[in-house]
Amino acid sequence: MSDLYAVVMAGGSGTRFWPASRRAKPKQFLAVAGESSMIAETWARLDGLVPVERRLVVATAAQAELVRQALPQLPLANLVLEPLGRNTGPCIALASAEIARRAPRSVQVILPADHVIRPAEAFRATLAAAAEEADASGALVTLGIRPTQPATGFGYIEAGDTVATRGGQAVRNVLRFVEKPKREKAVEFVASGRFFWNSGLFVWRTDVIEGAIAKHMPAVRAALERAARGEALEPLYRALQPIAIDVAVMERATDRRMLVIDYVWSDVGAWDALAGVNPADAQGNVATGGAQLVAEDASGCIVHGANGEIVALIGVKDLVVVHARGATLVVPKDRAQDVKAIVERLEREHGEFL
Repeated sequence: MSDLYAVVMAGGSGTRFWPASRRAKPKQFLAVAGESSMIAETWARLDGLVPVERRLVVATAAQAELVRQALPQLPLANLVLEPLGRNTGPCIALASAEIARRAPRSVQVILPADHVIRPAEAFRATLAAAAEEADASGALVTLGIRPTQPATGFGYIEAGDTVATRGGQAVRNVLRFVEKPKREKAVEFVASGRFFWNSGLFVWRTDVIEGAIAKHMPAVRAALERAARGEALEPLYRALQPIAIDVAVMERATDRRMLVIDYVWSDVGAWDALAGVNPADAQGNVATGGAQLVAEDASGCIVHGANGEIVALIGVKDLVVVHARGATLVVPKDRAQDVKAIVERLEREHGEFL
Protein backbone atom coordinates (compact mmCIF):
# COMPACT_ATOMS: atom_id res chain seq x y z
CA MET A 1 0.00 0.00 0.00
CA SER A 2 1.34 3.42 -0.94
CA ASP A 3 0.14 4.99 2.32
CA LEU A 4 1.10 2.26 4.81
CA TYR A 5 3.03 3.40 7.90
CA ALA A 6 4.61 1.34 10.68
CA VAL A 7 5.04 2.26 14.34
CA VAL A 8 7.60 0.31 16.37
CA MET A 9 7.06 0.72 20.11
CA ALA A 10 10.48 0.53 21.76
CA GLY A 11 10.01 2.09 25.18
CA GLY A 12 9.68 -0.97 27.41
CA SER A 13 11.90 -1.77 30.39
CA GLY A 14 12.21 -5.57 30.11
CA THR A 15 12.55 -6.11 33.86
CA ARG A 16 12.08 -9.89 33.67
CA PHE A 17 15.30 -10.11 31.64
CA TRP A 18 17.51 -8.86 34.46
CA PRO A 19 20.49 -8.91 34.77
CA ALA A 20 21.08 -8.58 31.01
CA SER A 21 18.24 -6.08 30.63
CA ARG A 22 18.79 -2.88 32.61
CA ARG A 23 17.31 0.59 32.57
CA ALA A 24 20.33 1.74 30.54
CA LYS A 25 19.83 -1.03 27.95
CA PRO A 26 16.49 -2.88 28.06
CA LYS A 27 15.61 -6.21 26.46
CA GLN A 28 14.61 -4.84 23.05
CA PHE A 29 18.19 -3.66 22.49
CA LEU A 30 19.70 -7.07 23.30
CA ALA A 31 20.36 -10.07 21.07
CA VAL A 32 18.50 -12.73 23.05
CA ALA A 33 16.67 -14.49 20.21
CA GLY A 34 19.07 -14.18 17.30
CA GLU A 35 22.26 -12.53 16.16
CA SER A 36 20.74 -9.04 16.03
CA SER A 37 18.98 -7.02 18.70
CA MET A 38 15.26 -7.60 18.99
CA ILE A 39 14.45 -4.10 17.73
CA ALA A 40 16.71 -4.62 14.70
CA GLU A 41 14.91 -7.88 13.88
CA THR A 42 11.54 -6.15 14.24
CA TRP A 43 12.72 -3.42 11.88
CA ALA A 44 14.01 -5.94 9.31
CA ARG A 45 10.66 -7.77 9.37
CA LEU A 46 9.12 -4.73 7.67
CA ASP A 47 11.47 -4.86 4.67
CA GLY A 48 9.49 -5.16 1.46
CA LEU A 49 6.25 -4.01 3.11
CA VAL A 50 6.84 -0.54 4.56
CA PRO A 51 9.59 1.74 3.21
CA VAL A 52 12.11 3.18 5.66
CA GLU A 53 10.76 6.70 5.32
CA ARG A 54 7.35 5.55 6.60
CA ARG A 55 8.59 3.67 9.66
CA LEU A 56 8.42 5.46 13.02
CA VAL A 57 10.00 4.32 16.27
CA VAL A 58 8.62 5.51 19.61
CA ALA A 59 10.94 5.39 22.62
CA THR A 60 11.54 7.32 25.79
CA ALA A 61 13.92 10.26 25.60
CA ALA A 62 16.47 8.32 27.66
CA GLN A 63 16.56 5.59 24.98
CA ALA A 64 17.11 7.86 21.99
CA GLU A 65 20.79 7.02 21.56
CA LEU A 66 20.12 3.30 21.94
CA VAL A 67 17.61 3.48 19.09
CA ARG A 68 20.03 5.39 16.87
CA GLN A 69 22.75 2.83 17.51
CA ALA A 70 20.45 -0.12 16.84
CA LEU A 71 18.79 1.43 13.77
CA PRO A 72 21.27 3.71 11.99
CA GLN A 73 19.02 3.74 8.93
CA LEU A 74 16.11 5.31 10.87
CA PRO A 75 15.49 8.89 9.66
CA LEU A 76 15.96 11.27 12.57
CA ALA A 77 12.54 12.81 11.92
CA ASN A 78 10.99 9.36 12.44
CA LEU A 79 12.24 8.93 16.00
CA VAL A 80 9.30 9.94 18.20
CA LEU A 81 10.34 10.52 21.81
CA GLU A 82 8.16 10.24 24.88
CA PRO A 83 9.37 12.20 27.91
CA LEU A 84 8.68 9.06 29.96
CA GLY A 85 6.77 5.82 29.53
CA ARG A 86 3.00 5.92 29.96
CA ASN A 87 2.12 2.46 28.56
CA THR A 88 0.93 1.81 25.02
CA GLY A 89 -2.08 4.14 24.98
CA PRO A 90 -0.23 7.49 25.08
CA CYS A 91 2.66 5.98 23.08
CA ILE A 92 0.39 5.07 20.16
CA ALA A 93 -1.50 8.36 20.41
CA LEU A 94 1.76 10.30 20.15
CA ALA A 95 2.87 8.38 17.06
CA SER A 96 -0.58 8.56 15.48
CA ALA A 97 -0.67 12.34 15.86
CA GLU A 98 2.59 12.56 13.91
CA ILE A 99 1.34 10.24 11.17
CA ALA A 100 -1.95 12.16 10.97
CA ARG A 101 0.03 15.34 10.42
CA ARG A 102 1.88 13.74 7.51
CA ALA A 103 -0.74 11.46 5.95
CA PRO A 104 -4.24 11.64 7.47
CA ARG A 105 -5.69 8.96 5.16
CA SER A 106 -2.90 6.45 5.81
CA VAL A 107 -3.01 3.02 7.43
CA GLN A 108 -0.83 2.14 10.43
CA VAL A 109 0.64 -1.14 11.64
CA ILE A 110 1.64 -1.12 15.33
CA LEU A 111 4.47 -3.41 16.44
CA PRO A 112 6.16 -3.95 19.81
CA ALA A 113 9.94 -3.95 19.37
CA ASP A 114 10.55 -7.11 21.42
CA HIS A 115 8.59 -9.88 19.74
CA VAL A 116 9.91 -12.91 17.87
CA ILE A 117 7.85 -13.69 14.76
CA ARG A 118 8.88 -16.25 12.14
CA PRO A 119 8.86 -16.62 9.20
CA ALA A 120 8.99 -12.93 8.30
CA GLU A 121 7.38 -13.55 4.91
CA ALA A 122 4.25 -15.01 6.51
CA PHE A 123 4.07 -12.11 8.95
CA ARG A 124 4.30 -9.54 6.16
CA ALA A 125 1.49 -11.32 4.33
CA THR A 126 -0.69 -11.17 7.45
CA LEU A 127 0.07 -7.47 7.97
CA ALA A 128 -0.75 -6.74 4.32
CA ALA A 129 -4.08 -8.58 4.61
CA ALA A 130 -4.88 -6.77 7.87
CA ALA A 131 -4.01 -3.41 6.30
CA GLU A 132 -6.31 -4.15 3.38
CA GLU A 133 -9.14 -4.97 5.80
CA ALA A 134 -8.54 -1.89 7.95
CA ASP A 135 -8.44 0.34 4.90
CA ALA A 136 -11.61 -1.08 3.35
CA SER A 137 -13.76 -1.53 6.45
CA GLY A 138 -12.59 1.16 8.85
CA ALA A 139 -12.43 -1.46 11.61
CA LEU A 140 -9.77 -1.61 14.30
CA VAL A 141 -7.85 -4.77 13.43
CA THR A 142 -5.72 -6.88 15.75
CA LEU A 143 -3.78 -10.10 15.31
CA GLY A 144 -4.63 -13.07 17.50
CA ILE A 145 -2.24 -15.92 18.24
CA ARG A 146 -3.59 -19.44 18.02
CA PRO A 147 -2.84 -20.78 21.52
CA THR A 148 -0.56 -23.75 21.91
CA GLN A 149 -1.29 -24.18 25.62
CA PRO A 150 -3.65 -22.76 28.27
CA ALA A 151 -1.25 -19.93 29.15
CA THR A 152 -2.24 -17.62 31.99
CA GLY A 153 0.30 -14.93 31.16
CA PHE A 154 -1.57 -13.60 28.13
CA GLY A 155 -4.83 -11.78 27.62
CA TYR A 156 -7.27 -13.54 25.28
CA ILE A 157 -9.47 -12.47 22.37
CA GLU A 158 -12.76 -14.21 21.72
CA ALA A 159 -13.36 -14.39 17.99
CA GLY A 160 -16.74 -14.54 16.29
CA ASP A 161 -17.75 -15.29 12.72
CA THR A 162 -15.60 -14.82 9.64
CA VAL A 163 -16.70 -11.55 8.05
CA ALA A 164 -14.24 -11.24 5.15
CA THR A 165 -11.26 -12.80 3.41
CA ARG A 166 -8.17 -10.73 2.62
CA GLY A 167 -5.15 -12.12 0.83
CA GLY A 168 -6.48 -15.62 1.38
CA GLN A 169 -6.72 -15.06 5.13
CA ALA A 170 -9.92 -15.10 7.15
CA VAL A 171 -10.99 -11.94 8.97
CA ARG A 172 -13.10 -12.61 12.06
CA ASN A 173 -15.25 -10.39 14.19
CA VAL A 174 -13.97 -9.75 17.72
CA LEU A 175 -16.52 -10.45 20.44
CA ARG A 176 -14.49 -9.45 23.49
CA PHE A 177 -11.08 -9.07 25.09
CA VAL A 178 -10.41 -10.99 28.30
CA GLU A 179 -7.69 -10.15 30.84
CA LYS A 180 -5.19 -12.82 31.91
CA PRO A 181 -7.33 -15.73 33.14
CA LYS A 182 -6.92 -18.32 35.88
CA ARG A 183 -5.70 -21.67 34.60
CA GLU A 184 -9.13 -23.33 34.73
CA LYS A 185 -10.58 -20.61 32.54
CA ALA A 186 -7.59 -20.72 30.18
CA VAL A 187 -8.10 -24.46 29.69
CA GLU A 188 -11.74 -23.77 28.84
CA PHE A 189 -10.76 -21.01 26.40
CA VAL A 190 -8.30 -23.19 24.49
CA ALA A 191 -10.69 -26.14 24.34
CA SER A 192 -13.41 -23.95 22.81
CA GLY A 193 -11.34 -23.04 19.75
CA ARG A 194 -12.81 -19.51 19.83
CA PHE A 195 -10.10 -17.82 21.91
CA PHE A 196 -6.73 -16.51 20.81
CA TRP A 197 -3.84 -14.90 22.65
CA ASN A 198 -3.78 -11.12 22.49
CA SER A 199 -0.58 -10.27 20.61
CA GLY A 200 -0.51 -6.50 21.10
CA LEU A 201 -0.22 -6.09 17.32
CA PHE A 202 -2.68 -3.70 15.68
CA VAL A 203 -3.58 -2.34 12.25
CA TRP A 204 -5.92 0.59 11.60
CA ARG A 205 -6.62 3.60 9.47
CA THR A 206 -5.15 6.81 10.84
CA ASP A 207 -8.44 8.70 10.74
CA VAL A 208 -10.18 5.84 12.58
CA ILE A 209 -7.69 5.56 15.43
CA GLU A 210 -7.56 9.35 15.73
CA GLY A 211 -11.31 9.37 16.21
CA ALA A 212 -11.08 6.54 18.75
CA ILE A 213 -8.38 8.36 20.71
CA ALA A 214 -10.48 11.52 20.81
CA LYS A 215 -13.50 9.53 22.03
CA HIS A 216 -11.90 7.12 24.49
CA MET A 217 -8.70 8.95 25.53
CA PRO A 218 -9.76 12.61 25.70
CA ALA A 219 -7.12 13.57 28.27
CA VAL A 220 -4.36 12.22 26.06
CA ARG A 221 -5.76 13.96 23.00
CA ALA A 222 -6.04 17.25 24.90
CA ALA A 223 -2.44 16.99 26.14
CA LEU A 224 -1.11 16.36 22.64
CA GLU A 225 -3.11 19.24 21.21
CA ARG A 226 -1.73 21.57 23.86
CA ALA A 227 1.79 20.38 23.05
CA ALA A 228 1.14 21.01 19.35
CA ARG A 229 0.25 24.60 20.23
CA GLY A 230 3.63 25.08 21.87
CA GLU A 231 3.32 23.90 25.48
CA ALA A 232 6.10 21.72 26.86
CA LEU A 233 5.25 18.06 26.37
CA GLU A 234 7.05 16.73 29.47
CA PRO A 235 4.75 18.12 32.20
CA LEU A 236 1.67 17.37 30.11
CA TYR A 237 2.83 13.79 29.56
CA ARG A 238 3.83 13.27 33.18
CA ALA A 239 0.29 14.19 34.26
CA LEU A 240 -1.23 11.43 32.10
CA GLN A 241 -2.32 8.16 33.67
CA PRO A 242 -0.55 5.11 32.20
CA ILE A 243 -3.00 3.00 30.22
CA ALA A 244 -2.73 0.25 27.60
CA ILE A 245 -4.33 0.79 24.21
CA ASP A 246 -6.20 -2.50 24.71
CA VAL A 247 -7.96 -1.14 27.80
CA ALA A 248 -8.33 2.44 26.60
CA VAL A 249 -9.61 1.77 23.09
CA MET A 250 -9.91 -1.84 21.94
CA GLU A 251 -12.13 -3.03 24.81
CA ARG A 252 -14.45 -0.06 24.32
CA ALA A 253 -14.66 0.05 20.52
CA THR A 254 -17.47 -1.70 18.68
CA ASP A 255 -16.01 -2.43 15.22
CA ARG A 256 -13.07 -4.73 15.92
CA ARG A 257 -11.70 -7.51 13.75
CA MET A 258 -8.96 -10.10 13.96
CA LEU A 259 -6.64 -12.10 11.75
CA VAL A 260 -4.87 -15.20 13.09
CA ILE A 261 -1.14 -15.83 13.40
CA ASP A 262 -0.60 -19.57 12.95
CA TYR A 263 3.20 -19.45 12.76
CA VAL A 264 5.93 -18.82 15.34
CA TRP A 265 5.20 -15.90 17.69
CA SER A 266 6.57 -15.10 21.13
CA ASP A 267 6.53 -11.95 23.20
CA VAL A 268 9.63 -13.37 24.94
CA GLY A 269 8.21 -12.32 28.28
CA ALA A 270 10.86 -13.95 30.49
CA TRP A 271 14.05 -16.01 30.26
CA ASP A 272 12.22 -19.33 29.97
CA ALA A 273 10.66 -18.20 26.67
CA LEU A 274 14.07 -18.40 24.96
CA ALA A 275 13.73 -22.19 24.80
CA GLY A 276 10.98 -21.78 22.22
CA VAL A 277 12.78 -19.35 19.91
CA ASN A 278 16.41 -20.54 19.95
CA PRO A 279 18.02 -23.81 18.82
CA ALA A 280 18.80 -26.35 21.53
CA ASP A 281 21.48 -29.01 21.86
CA ALA A 282 20.73 -32.72 22.10
CA GLN A 283 19.93 -32.36 25.81
CA GLY A 284 17.55 -29.45 25.28
CA ASN A 285 19.96 -26.78 26.53
CA VAL A 286 19.93 -23.31 24.95
CA ALA A 287 22.77 -20.77 24.94
CA THR A 288 22.29 -17.13 23.89
CA GLY A 289 24.21 -13.88 23.80
CA GLY A 290 27.32 -15.54 22.36
CA ALA A 291 28.13 -17.59 25.45
CA GLN A 292 29.67 -21.04 25.03
CA LEU A 293 27.87 -23.75 26.97
CA VAL A 294 29.73 -26.76 28.35
CA ALA A 295 27.24 -29.24 29.80
CA GLU A 296 27.83 -32.53 31.59
CA ASP A 297 24.73 -34.46 32.61
CA ALA A 298 22.69 -31.24 32.28
CA SER A 299 19.42 -30.86 30.40
CA GLY A 300 16.66 -28.38 29.66
CA CYS A 301 18.70 -25.35 30.76
CA ILE A 302 18.93 -21.83 29.36
CA VAL A 303 22.16 -19.88 29.68
CA HIS A 304 23.01 -16.34 28.61
CA GLY A 305 26.36 -14.63 28.62
CA ALA A 306 28.56 -12.35 26.58
CA ASN A 307 30.38 -13.49 23.45
CA GLY A 308 33.34 -15.67 24.38
CA GLU A 309 32.22 -16.39 27.95
CA ILE A 310 31.99 -20.01 29.05
CA VAL A 311 29.10 -21.29 31.16
CA ALA A 312 29.58 -24.79 32.59
CA LEU A 313 26.71 -26.91 33.92
CA ILE A 314 27.05 -30.24 35.73
CA GLY A 315 24.24 -32.45 36.96
CA VAL A 316 21.44 -29.90 36.77
CA LYS A 317 18.27 -29.53 34.77
CA ASP A 318 15.65 -26.93 33.93
CA LEU A 319 17.66 -23.94 35.16
CA VAL A 320 18.13 -20.42 33.83
CA VAL A 321 21.70 -19.19 34.33
CA VAL A 322 22.53 -15.63 33.27
CA HIS A 323 25.72 -13.64 33.75
CA ALA A 324 25.69 -10.03 32.57
CA ARG A 325 27.32 -6.79 33.60
CA GLY A 326 28.73 -8.03 36.89
CA ALA A 327 25.61 -9.84 38.09
CA THR A 328 24.59 -13.49 37.99
CA LEU A 329 21.09 -14.97 38.05
CA VAL A 330 20.26 -18.62 38.73
CA VAL A 331 16.58 -19.58 38.78
CA PRO A 332 14.45 -22.64 37.93
CA LYS A 333 12.80 -22.20 34.54
CA ASP A 334 9.34 -22.44 36.08
CA ARG A 335 10.17 -19.48 38.36
CA ALA A 336 11.52 -17.24 35.59
CA GLN A 337 8.60 -14.83 35.92
CA ASP A 338 9.69 -14.18 39.51
CA VAL A 339 12.80 -12.32 38.37
CA LYS A 340 10.67 -9.20 38.52
CA ALA A 341 10.61 -9.58 42.32
CA ILE A 342 14.41 -9.29 42.41
CA VAL A 343 14.25 -6.16 40.28
CA GLU A 344 11.65 -4.63 42.59
CA ARG A 345 13.84 -5.43 45.61
CA LEU A 346 16.86 -3.81 43.96
CA GLU A 347 14.73 -0.78 43.18
CA ARG A 348 13.72 -0.49 46.85
CA GLU A 349 17.18 -1.06 48.25
CA HIS A 350 19.36 0.67 45.66
CA GLY A 351 17.07 2.97 43.69
CA GLU A 352 17.42 1.06 40.44
CA PHE A 353 17.87 -2.46 39.13
CA LEU A 354 21.67 -2.48 39.08
